[in-house]
Amino acid sequence: MTNIKKGDTVKVIAGKDKGAEGKVIKVLREEDRVIVEGVNRIKKHTKVVNQGGRAGTTGGIITTEAPIHVSNVMLVEGKGVTKIGFKRVEVTKRRPDGSEYKATRSVRISRKTGKEI
Repeated sequence: MTNIKKGDTVKVIAGKDKGAEGKVIKVLREEDRVIVEGVNRIKKHTKVVNQGGRAGTTGGIITTEAPIHVSNVMLVEGKGVTKIGFKRVEVTKRRPDGSEYKATRSVRISRKTGKEI
């Protein structure tokens, strides 16, 4: 289970891009990896594909972000980084017939400040 979500701002804490910050573009849950904007950039060589007429792609060298393991990033909060915890909070939900009831939902919290993320 990964605590990092798409759209989070994270800081790289290990590897060749250590210290770099960026926004999470995509989370690959099965592999426990995340793709971070501007981090772990690789050059990919692409071939010219002419199938489909206009739908063909042009060849060349494309620079893209490669996945980075989720253990090598930490969530940025304020000026520093923080661990992520979870807390159950009570909320009021509404049924389709209009009646209300109490339920709990899980929210992510900052371990450093205790505030909801």
